[in-house]
Amino acid sequence: MLADASLTQSPLFLELSARWLIGSGIREAGGGMARYYLAAERRNKPVSTEITGYASSTFAFLAEETGEAEYRDAATGSAQFLVNEAWQDELRAFPFELPAPGDPALPPAYFFDCGIIVRGLLAVWRLTTDDGLLEAAVAAGRAMAEDFLTESAIHPVLSLPSKDVLPYDDARWSRKPGCYQLKSAMAWLDLERATGEETFGRYFDRALALALASHDSFLPGSDDIEKVMDRLHAYCYFLEGLLPVADRSEAGAVLESGIRRTASLLGQIAPQFSRSDVYAQLLRLRLYADAAGVLPLDQAAAEEAAAIPLFQREDPDPRINGGFYFGQRDGRLLPFVNPVSTAFCLQALFQWRQYQAGEFQPVTEALI
Repeated sequence: MLADASLTQSPLFLELSARWLIGSGIREAGGGMARYYLAAERRNKPVSTEITGYASSTFAFLAEETGEAEYRDAATGSAQFLVNEAWQDELRAFPFELPAPGDPALPPAYFFDCGIIVRGLLAVWRLTTDDGLLEAAVAAGRAMAEDFLTESAIHPVLSLPSKDVLPYDDARWSRKPGCYQLKSAMAWLDLERATGEETFGRYFDRALALALASHDSFLPGSDDIEKVMDRLHAYCYFLEGLLPVADRSEAGAVLESGIRRTASLLGQIAPQFSRSDVYAQLLRLRLYADAAGVLPLDQAAAEEAAAIPLFQREDPDPRINGGFYFGQRDGRLLPFVNPVSTAFCLQALFQWRQYQAGEFQPVTEALI
């Protein structure tokens, strides 16, 4: 059975989830973050550069909100791992994972991962003012445009070291161009704000035009409810990418209708299958859209806030205690404790409490 929602009644959910991220073993000694923890098998999946990018953003957010040096140190460690270990300087690329020991072959590079990494580096740069992190983010942001961006599409995956475009896969949204890529294109907008280079803003505007032209066909995308839920997660990435430009009429209108559409599909599917990150993404979208005057908050936001803690567990096993599970099927949690789910849920609930206290600040650069 799912846990009850009692954890949201106190700051305990924040302490537990933050402690899980920093001390459960999901973050490895070098600063890299594993993709998720397999609770049934009691082992981590390999370290992921994308997930380490999310970790950098999350620890920077925690450091800003709490002032705790431990989170600042964790943010710095994750960012340095990305710059010193993950970045392939000669190729100007981030592979999605490091090569396996003894295997010289590099895994491919994903556009989406690169944008998440750049945003993580910028989050830590804003926290520490370490110009080396800004330089790395700028180099990676330029490579994203040179390697992935075209007039008609953003290529999702490149082989390394050749940087050849890998064939699109119609069965997997992450292996073909789509509106979800706008979340990572936010890296260009953040770079423009950090550097004043208008070229980065033009890259984002091209990604925005591509996403707005294609988003209508993204949902539902399948007759399989689990695949639809997976696509809801990706569609929320698109909606998050609209937040910095919600004052533009078309973007604001699509953001409003997209939130309503996502909530409707989530409500239909959730009794059979749901993902914690979709609830968290939707709640964050509502908070930012309300602040932008796009869509006023209503009772649905409170219901989503109440649903999120049901994916978190207090547990005697420190590899589980405080982390958020990926999802549930027919009322039972799936055995994956997920760092990105934990980061999204942590931030959504924290911002929800800020909203209730009249303290929420809709800073899009801080969105994990």
